[in-house]
Amino acid sequence: MVVAGDDALAHRLAAELRGVYGERVTLVVPPAQRRVRPPVVGRARGSTLFDRVSAAVNRAAGNGEAPPGRTTEPPGSERVLEAAELTEAVLAEAGVERAAALALVHDDDEANIRAALTARRLNPRLRLVIRLYNRRLGEHIKELLDQASALAADGIDDGTTGGDGGGFDASTTVLSDADTAAPALAATAVAGTSKVVQTDGLMLRAVERPPPGPGEVADPGLCTLALLSATTNDPAGADGSESSGPQGPRLLPDERAVAAATGRGTVVLETVSYTAPAVSGGRSVLPFGSLLSRRLRWSFAGLVGCVIGLAVASMAVTREPPLQATYLTLLDLFAINNPAIGEPVGRQVLQLFSGLVGLLLLPVLLAAVLEALGTFRSGSALRKPPRGLSGHVVLLGVGKIGTRVLARLRELNIPVVCVEADPEARGLALARRLRVPVVLGDVTQEGVLEAAKIHRAHSLLALTSADTTNLEAALYARTVRPDLRVVLRLYDDDFATAVYRTLRAAHPQALTRSRSVSHLTAPAFAGAMMGRQILGAIPVERRVLLFAAIDVGGHAQLEGRTVGEAFRAGAWRVLALEAGVVGRRDPAGGGGGGGVSQRAPSGLVWDLPPSYVLRAEDRVVLAATRRGLAELLGRRVRERAVGPPGE
Repeated sequence: MVVAGDDALAHRLAAELRGVYGERVTLVVPPAQRRVRPPVVGRARGSTLFDRVSAAVNRAAGNGEAPPGRTTEPPGSERVLEAAELTEAVLAEAGVERAAALALVHDDDEANIRAALTARRLNPRLRLVIRLYNRRLGEHIKELLDQASALAADGIDDGTTGGDGGGFDASTTVLSDADTAAPALAATAVAGTSKVVQTDGLMLRAVERPPPGPGEVADPGLCTLALLSATTNDPAGADGSESSGPQGPRLLPDERAVAAATGRGTVVLETVSYTAPAVSGGRSVLPFGSLLSRRLRWSFAGLVGCVIGLAVASMAVTREPPLQATYLTLLDLFAINNPAIGEPVGRQVLQLFSGLVGLLLLPVLLAAVLEALGTFRSGSALRKPPRGLSGHVVLLGVGKIGTRVLARLRELNIPVVCVEADPEARGLALARRLRVPVVLGDVTQEGVLEAAKIHRAHSLLALTSADTTNLEAALYARTVRPDLRVVLRLYDDDFATAVYRTLRAAHPQALTRSRSVSHLTAPAFAGAMMGRQILGAIPVERRVLLFAAIDVGGHAQLEGRTVGEAFRAGAWRVLALEAGVVGRRDPAGGGGGGGVSQRAPSGLVWDLPPSYVLRAEDRVVLAATRRGLAELLGRRVRERAVGPPGE
């Protein structure tokens, strides 16, 4: 496996492939003076420290500056290659021509695309995993690279086949760390949100549910995917990581564990279906109600009421029909009627009142015209937080991650106020289109968080790219409101854990959560490198649950077993059977298992009976933990026939 990147995600991904899947990894990073400090990941602590010492010794023993493309080989299964750019020579030196998969996880989309095109030319059989923020461009690049691989495969006459065949898997997977981490960050700020995995028309929706009250029975949905920490909403509770012990989250529990877990929230599978691709909503239209302020709309309503009252009074005085009375009232209102000389006194009084109301109407009309014109002119301007705003989420930073989180929060109809120091930040266009209030300013300056109404906010999401800025904002917000719910985005997971514990000790009555984006996204990237069968991932607190569609054939843990026997608590669980094999053999019928299963309109068979026997020709959708998926898909693990380490 080859991993190329310039931030913490590259190091985290390499550690995931090496420590969980047992793969040999070549890591391509910028020179030491340009790259970030790699995070210390789980079991890789000792080897990482030794690697750093070895690299320092190698640099000290070198003669002057090392040439571009210098390689160092620390002990273990990881090889490090330092290069400023991913040129064809660097990729060749990294072994792309004989590698099984290449992950391009630079923060620059253009650099990843350029390297992907070069790598596909060097090795048409290579499995590519590309980190791209631009979704639409990612789809086009995926189609282009897959087409190039297919054409190259047709020209190779060696008895192998591409695609799903047994020869090689030269698929291209485009992932975004922002899309993967955003649901977890949004769910941390607001409890009870749903998590969606959607790819190639297949949609899996999981929802987070609070623990049932006394006498209530929790709805299990299709199945229970995870038990949340016993102290999820306790400020002094566990941090939800793998080291949280028995109080931490439990992935893929069995029925006995679910029944015994009283007082715990759950993540349940709610929907498994095929959906049509999302259709763009087109150009956004400014709502009519935003043209006029609330005060001006009330003024118009009062004037309309006055006109109606005058028309009714005119009917009573002049005995005119309703239409004629309204017509005369409007003529008087706009001062275009003849004076009521010789008319009854009541008619003359009404004419005077109508003229007065007409005088009042003139400034209101003028104000409406000016306000509507100003609204159109400021349609591209940023809104300011309204005076009475409360119970909202203060979102600090609208870069790549913050933009996705903003979109997620607005999908849930959660009020948001954004704080951004850069007036050219990419998320400001989305905030302007969604009419989200924005405060432009440096959060470290006094008065910025106050302008975002932090004292009346529900929670603070600090998602800038600078850990120190996020931490400073959280500490200052706690001085303004000690019980504020705070979620921090931090690159290093160990640093995130340390910050969480310190803030929890300093503010025991306030809920504090810290999240590392690389920790949340690396498992999805690692799973994609193992094959195209990875559908996506959902975060469960500080852990990750993966979804995959795999062929039963070739997996001894599944083939020939019933659905109940194939389920391994804490490792994997079969969720559904794809429709392609259902036409040949209906699970609800004979020949493999009895019982009644439910068929989704899309063609998926979900809620399979536990007695259904999985056969080699079946293709199933399953949920798995990181180490469970490593046992199913990891080449090294299968070759050595060893069980998975404890999850």
